[in-house]
Amino acid sequence: MISHGKDMKVFSGNANMNLAKDICRLIGIQLGNAEIGHFSDGEVFASIYESVRGSDVFLVQSTSSPVNDHLMELLVMIDAMKRASAGRITAVIPYFGYARQDRKAKARDPISAKLVANMLTAAGADRVLTMDLHAAQIQGFFDIPVDNLYGNPVFVDYYAKKFGEKCEEMVAVSPDVGSVSRTRAFAQKLHMNLAIVDKRRQKANQCEVMNVIGDVEGKDCILFDDMVDTAGSLCNAAKAIVEVGGARSVYACASHGVLSGPAIERINGSVIKELAFLDTIAAIDPAKSAKIKYLTVAPMFAEAIERIYQEISVSKLWI
Repeated sequence: MISHGKDMKVFSGNANMNLAKDICRLIGIQLGNAEIGHFSDGEVFASIYESVRGSDVFLVQSTSSPVNDHLMELLVMIDAMKRASAGRITAVIPYFGYARQDRKAKARDPISAKLVANMLTAAGADRVLTMDLHAAQIQGFFDIPVDNLYGNPVFVDYYAKKFGEKCEEMVAVSPDVGSVSRTRAFAQKLHMNLAIVDKRRQKANQCEVMNVIGDVEGKDCILFDDMVDTAGSLCNAAKAIVEVGGARSVYACASHGVLSGPAIERINGSVIKELAFLDTIAAIDPAKSAKIKYLTVAPMFAEAIERIYQEISVSKLWI
């Protein structure tokens, strides 16, 4: 018997039920029988309809929009499992909300990512499994083990199959200076050249000026980012690649499709030919945008969960 649990059980909140079902199908188990809902006044409840005593429990829940509802669902599920004597509880958070609030940007700012880490630990989580944290140092906000998977291999495999040997003639583009390291890792695996979109204001109250560092003229480009929220930065970067850099075409990909506010409208009106997301956040209705495509991360999470349960190294999935 594995010391931390007599068996493995996977449960899901309401944030991304389809991903949880796909993970269970790949592992070869049934999704746990539970109901996570809201009372008439908005309070969250969790009803677990099977025994978890002594089990190694994995709770799949992205803290995506509505962020606070989904975060509270996760906390309540963790507490329910703890009080039901689960052997170990792993919070599987494909998209970790509040990750952008990881430092004090100005006086009297909260560090909300640290607060969320404290809440998850206080609720009773024994470890966390997530993907493409906005800032890798958030792992250090936790006093419990954190496995941060990378979506890079999924994109590398997709574009290698889509473009084949043509990849070596394409250019991977970072939409800003902060995304250079992850874009470089992506470019190296596909033997692409690297370019960077640099945006700056020459003077106060003037519009941002976009410069492209690197040769993209006449090239097919892939913009690589970790998340797309309102899509303003991504669409402006794509426009700069074409109008300033002279690129032939622009594709884009990002791990997390937050897609708030005017995001879909901006994407539909942009020069981007195709925008690929991982399904860490539930997919939008395909009718809203023909440009958006989703790639599944269920196989990666399924393997990670099995490795964690069997006490096998997870680092193989980072290569």
